[in-house]
Amino acid sequence: MRYRRLGRSGLQVSELSLGSWVTYNNQVNLEAAVEMMAAAYDAGINFFDNAEAYAGGQSEVVMGQALQRLGWPRLNYVVSTKFFWGLDRAGAAINRKDTLNRKYLMQAIDASLQRFGLDFVDLVYCHRPDPHTPIEETVWAMSDMISRGKALYWGTSEWSAGDIRAAWEIADRHHLHKPVVEQPQYHLFHRQRVEKDYARLYEDIGLGLTTWSPLASGLLTGKYRDGVPADSRGAMDNLAFLRDGLTDAAKNAAVAQLAPLAAELGGSTAQLAIAWASKNPRVSSVITGASRLSQLHDNLGALAMADKLTPEVLARIDAITSPLAA
Repeated sequence: MRYRRLGRSGLQVSELSLGSWVTYNNQVNLEAAVEMMAAAYDAGINFFDNAEAYAGGQSEVVMGQALQRLGWPRLNYVVSTKFFWGLDRAGAAINRKDTLNRKYLMQAIDASLQRFGLDFVDLVYCHRPDPHTPIEETVWAMSDMISRGKALYWGTSEWSAGDIRAAWEIADRHHLHKPVVEQPQYHLFHRQRVEKDYARLYEDIGLGLTTWSPLASGLLTGKYRDGVPADSRGAMDNLAFLRDGLTDAAKNAAVAQLAPLAAELGGSTAQLAIAWASKNPRVSSVITGASRLSQLHDNLGALAMADKLTPEVLARIDAITSPLAA
C-alpha cells in the first residue's frame, strides 16, 4: 500500500480506501464489516469513509461497532463522515435536512459521534452544496467543529470549483480552518470536474481529493454487459435511479473493449478502472466498496495493476473511454 498526503495537509491516507455507501447495514452486517475492515487494514488501508445519510445513520453504527471490536489504536486509522441530507425525511424538523446551516451542522456532528462511539472524526465533509445557506455561515460552522475538537479536517463533496474557492477564501480572510479536500465522483466515464473544473485549485489552494465510484457503480466491472444481474446493486429498488446508466449500451461496449486489455495486464476490468483512477496524482485516495471479502481482495489487486499503466497503456484506455466521458 502507498500513502499520499491529503492535498496540502499533513494527513496521510492510503491510496485505496474502504467506503460504506450502499453496503453497510444493507448488504454488509456487523460480522461482515469486521471481516472486511480487518482485511483492508491488514492490506494497509487506513481510511474508512462513511456518511450520516448512509442507511439512515446505521452505516455509522455498524462501522463504529466494528471499530470497537477491532480495537485498533486511534492514531492508526482515519474515519470520515458527511452532512447535508439529515435523517428526518418526514419534514418534522425543517432545519435537519438538505441544509448546511449552523444549527444542523453543530447538532449533526454530535449525533454522528454518538453513532460511531468516537470522540472525534478525522474528516468531515459537506455532502452537497446548499444554495440556501450563505457559504460564510457554513464555513464558520465547519471551522468551529474543528476548533471544538469534534473533527480534525473538513472538506466538501460534489461542490463546484467556484464554491470551493469561495469557501477557502472566506476561511482565509477570517483566519478560520480551511477546507482541504473534495470528494467527487471520478471514473473513466466521469472526468470533467476532477480533470478540468478543479484544475486551478490543486496548486492555488492545495486541494486534495478522495474520489468515489471508481467502478461507476459497477458498470466498469463488466457485470452489466448482458443486463442487470438479480444479485447486483442495479437490481436494488432503492438504487433504481442507477439502472439506465448501468445498462448504457455504448458504455458497456467500451467496457467489453477494456476486458482484453485488462487480461493482457494480468487483471480484471475492475482492477484496471480502480488503478486508472489512482494514477491521477491529484487523487489522494480512491474510495472502494465491497459487499463481500472476495470483492475487497479483487479491488486490492488494483495496486499491482497501477504499476503496469504506462503512458502507452493509458493512451489505449483513453482511446476507448474518453469519447464517452462527461
